Amino acid sequence: MSVFTAAADQSVCTPLPVLGKDVTVPLVTGGEVTYAALDYAASAPALQRVWDDVAAYAPYYGSVHRGAGYLSQLSTDLFESSRVTVAEFLGCRAGDQVIFTRSTTDSLNLLAAALPADCQVFVFETEHHASLLPWRDARVTYLNAPRTPAQAVATLERALADRDPYGPALVCVTGASNVTGELWPVRELAAAAHAHGARIVLDAAQLAPHHPVDIAELDVDWVAFSGHKLYAPFGSGVLAGRSDWLRGAEPYLAGGGASRKVARRADGAVDVEWHTTAARHEAGSPNVIGVYSIASACRALTEAGFEGLVAREQQLVSAVRAGLAEVPEVRVLSLFGDDAPRVGVISFVVQGWNSSHFAAALSAEYGIGVRDGLFCAHPLVRTLLGSDPQEVGECGAPEAEPGERSLNAIRVSFGAGTPDEHIERFVRAVKELVSHGAQWKYRTEEGRCVPDRGTAQV
Repeated sequence: MSVFTAAADQSVCTPLPVLGKDVTVPLVTGGEVTYAALDYAASAPALQRVWDDVAAYAPYYGSVHRGAGYLSQLSTDLFESSRVTVAEFLGCRAGDQVIFTRSTTDSLNLLAAALPADCQVFVFETEHHASLLPWRDARVTYLNAPRTPAQAVATLERALADRDPYGPALVCVTGASNVTGELWPVRELAAAAHAHGARIVLDAAQLAPHHPVDIAELDVDWVAFSGHKLYAPFGSGVLAGRSDWLRGAEPYLAGGGASRKVARRADGAVDVEWHTTAARHEAGSPNVIGVYSIASACRALTEAGFEGLVAREQQLVSAVRAGLAEVPEVRVLSLFGDDAPRVGVISFVVQGWNSSHFAAALSAEYGIGVRDGLFCAHPLVRTLLGSDPQEVGECGAPEAEPGERSLNAIRVSFGAGTPDEHIERFVRAVKELVSHGAQWKYRTEEGRCVPDRGTAQV
């Protein structure tokens, strides 16, 4: 019987077909099982629809913007129509630009390179490193982790009120935490930023795959996200929003495509006229396949309907949280409390377990893939675990033996392609591991906890 009592609700979608849904993996205890991919927050599996669209286009692949041949013209049209599709998916305003990048990290580094001189940046310590670290040439104010959405807004308002009101300022905030899955008050933060003459960029890496993101409705200045979290393959991302700072900045990369005219001067130097369109920051031959896959994912999610996708995901969230709540040894990590709305991302620790050991046992003994570590959000995880947020940590597992306490956590994440059985198996596995322990011995190897193949079962 399914864990979902509302499975017959017509507003709830069935899982979307994804690549790898029938892949089997070996268990250390013997036999094989269908792999339960529960690490969507790191990289979601590609939608079958996206893969089919890419495969259909692949024979027609050609260079874009420069070729006179039919395939080049077709690829150029596909590339630019993909830009229109993404703009529609994000609810872009007239005058907004959609720039294709490699990832969310690349998008935010691009924006950081385009900041006006003497710009002040405000960012919460709760951000993913992609949002926390790019602002190296700006004056950065790091804000302490808030404990309620209202406190987040109040903290930002106080910080902005204390700044120099005459200089440029930017606020960077996540839409949904990659650690807790909690939704942030983006619209209210945007209003606070604009009331104090600042701009705001939304890191939508974890939000866009789970909820509709509308730039105009949220009233943010820019949005950044990655294709590999939006059910598309690796290597593509988006920065979309206001064009003025981007037009006024030096090209992110100098080279072909970014330049409109290049000429030698009499003194032997080179004069360059850069594009003022999105091409200004898209130098080099673009990742046409990646761009098209993002557009395909945007269409697939829109056609599936976010209302049904969100409704089903909330059933998954409720099932996981209810199952974990039945295990006293499990502590779910949260900033805003149990009632805070969230996407399908849940991090937790288990009393008496090293998190790397627990994650390794889930994989080796149950065929369940989750994430353990600090999730490239070290200050946030340290704060949630009650340790010093300034303490040095690693994204991978620490050098700790199975059973030793580790200052990291376990993250389970899921989305539009997750079947009921994966959630049911995960909840059952957590309960069995806590109640009965692992069936196999494990050891630390190169910073990872792995099954000890040289020993018998415990």
